[in-house]
Amino acid sequence: MDVKEMVESIVRELINALPQKAEPPKVLFVFCDSSAHEAFSDQFIALANRGVCYDLLCLDGEASGWRGMSRIECGGAGKLIAADEYAPAPIELPKEYDGVVIPELDLDNASRIALGLKGTIKAEIVFSALVLGKFVIVGEDAPGIKRADRRCLKTLTLPPPLQRRFQQQLAELRELGVEVTPQKELAAAVLRKLQNRVDAAGRAAALPGDEPAVVEFTGKLLHADWLLNRPHLAGKQVLLPPGAIVTPMARDVLREKGMSVQHSGKG
Repeated sequence: MDVKEMVESIVRELINALPQKAEPPKVLFVFCDSSAHEAFSDQFIALANRGVCYDLLCLDGEASGWRGMSRIECGGAGKLIAADEYAPAPIELPKEYDGVVIPELDLDNASRIALGLKGTIKAEIVFSALVLGKFVIVGEDAPGIKRADRRCLKTLTLPPPLQRRFQQQLAELRELGVEVTPQKELAAAVLRKLQNRVDAAGRAAALPGDEPAVVEFTGKLLHADWLLNRPHLAGKQVLLPPGAIVTPMARDVLREKGMSVQHSGKG
């Protein structure tokens, strides 16, 4: 093995030994159209303030919608499932998220989900999320009739027989593990589901006064990213284990943040 290969091997070993930065929790919100999300702006702020990421999927029909710049479609066997080569099929979307939130569900989609049927984006996403063990949260105070149908039929509610059927379907969704909660409490429900991860992130970003004056580092290589990802350590001393290495960039960060290092067992 020549010097170049040996150096590359050592660097790879050091990189593999570094602790991986945890990905923040992420949820997908599915809305009926491109304006339906506006009423939930405050809830998005609440999630962002707790370190929860989110994406919006705005539907423009029963089987198509947009997530950012990707147009997503679903269909039966042999039919189009993605309008561009980079857009995932609806059944693939929950793989990227910790959970799915559907603020407004209608009788059609509730019935499909309760029966395990697909054919619409909402039904396929919920089916996939439940199979993958991801949480699903649905708004319980939706009228049960689609926005497009309300505009077309000039009515805001289902007739009593269909409303009773809608409530029956919501009860069946609960049996499947779907959480049905008031729309104004959707963000709170998401935070409950992600409580452990949100609390862990909060501890990592604790205020300087919450941390001891000396912080113990247990790795073998103290690198700049480890320090930059912990801004609350500014002004503190880092206790290193014997033999630990401090990279040149890490030394620069230590000086900038007024920090010092000390190897355990040394004065």
